[in-house]
Amino acid sequence: MFYIREKHIKQASTKEISRQQLIHLEMHAFQAQMDPHFIFNSLNAIHHYILTTSTDLASLYLTRFARLMRLIIRNCNREWINLEEDIEALELYLQLEQLRFGPQFDYELQIAPDVFQQVTFVPPLIIQPYIQEAIWRRLLLRPAKTGGCLRISISRENEMLSVRIEDNGIHQAPSGDDAHLSQGITIAAARLEAINERYNMRAGITEQELYNEMQQPSGHLVIISMQQIAAREAVM
Repeated sequence: MFYIREKHIKQASTKEISRQQLIHLEMHAFQAQMDPHFIFNSLNAIHHYILTTSTDLASLYLTRFARLMRLIIRNCNREWINLEEDIEALELYLQLEQLRFGPQFDYELQIAPDVFQQVTFVPPLIIQPYIQEAIWRRLLLRPAKTGGCLRISISRENEMLSVRIEDNGIHQAPSGDDAHLSQGITIAAARLEAINERYNMRAGITEQELYNEMQQPSGHLVIISMQQIAAREAVM
């Protein structure tokens, strides 16, 4: 009985440490998402539209910016959200970045028909840092300043949810000017690992460089995979 009691106490203590670690990482993820450079530059681009183009278009993008900020703030202290909410935040972010950079890149977002977004739950603020990195560290560095392509596909593979983020950008090592990008990636990976440990859930992130038929670098691929559990509340 003493052994069983000690085992239960140890398990409870481990779970509490894991929960506190997740809360700590979630707060850091929120801080990384609320990047002041992104906020300032988005508002500056909207202001430019007001002065030079169309107040209707400026109003549209301002509404999207406000919606994105509200989603980030609402989701920052939640361990799980449904995939539909996460996709909405991703699309709002991509639309705002396209507003700023115009023809430098286009994006495609494909979701397989057998992925039911409203009942598929994912940790928030995991996918977006990798998309941000693809834009800032690779697509915007293309010499032609045009023709960038970002492909995001989400599918089911048995019990796993697979998120593929592929770009045709130019790779560049991190610099001090984009330290917040590295921070976002580090936090996202740490959060996924902590969630993996807390819920005994299979999850992982893999990255690889892509090459064309001439064995020349042609892009980058990130695959985020996690066990797909439709009724996420069952483990909460």
